[in-house]
Amino acid sequence: MAPLDNLPPGTLRVLQITDTHLYADPEGALLGLKTLPSFADVVKQSIHDSGAVDLIMATGDLVHDATPEGYRCAAEIFSSLNLPVYCIPGNHDIPETMRRHIVGGNVTAPFAERHGEWLLVMMDSTILDGEGGRFTAEELNKLKQALDDNRDAYVLISMHHQPVPVGSAWMDTMLIDNADEFFDLIDRYDNIRCLLWGHIHQTFDDVRNGVRLLGSPSTCIQFTPEKDDFGIDNEAPGYRWLGLLPDGSIETGVERLPQVPAGIDFNSFGY
Repeated sequence: MAPLDNLPPGTLRVLQITDTHLYADPEGALLGLKTLPSFADVVKQSIHDSGAVDLIMATGDLVHDATPEGYRCAAEIFSSLNLPVYCIPGNHDIPETMRRHIVGGNVTAPFAERHGEWLLVMMDSTILDGEGGRFTAEELNKLKQALDDNRDAYVLISMHHQPVPVGSAWMDTMLIDNADEFFDLIDRYDNIRCLLWGHIHQTFDDVRNGVRLLGSPSTCIQFTPEKDDFGIDNEAPGYRWLGLLPDGSIETGVERLPQVPAGIDFNSFGY
């Protein structure tokens, strides 16, 4: 049975699609992998295999060259799904360009959306012209207001950058640099259930103060986990599904394409 179909009534069924790295050129490739067909294949499989889906969260690095053409391409694919798609910028995105060219119809870039028992918060962790992450004072203030206004909800907070180290030294130079301020804020609330992010191109699953910490694979290349230096993992592109249950618990899993796409330069030292 599809994983999202085997969950209790009232469950919010979510797919996370992240780090698609599209280009203005449909033939654009990242370290040898053509990102558009890989993205399309992951989306197709995620919709086909997961079961009933309520919405999609696209958690950043949507367009590698941050071009209007790339965002319009992403918007076309997302729009065809006839599901709400919530988009968050990543360090390769230009937030203003993303919002101007991807938003339309069912594809939006909200800060927070309430769905039954759950509040979904989508935070912008990007730094202009920077690879790492940071939450502005305005972003943290908006989070506080959303949490104060929804004390009766369970909360999932998504972002692009990781707020905690994931065990890869090179990747952990690019985490959220004021995560202490973020944690000082969310530790005051007992209804936060999950932090969800992209950026790391690998699976991560841990718990902090009772809050689930989840990182997810990219729809293109994967980074080798627990490696101090840059490395490309021999894992297929993938996505994460989440079942947000009405009692505040979470069911989740990562699924991947059946095989690694051809063309990847596994000897690369970075990009």
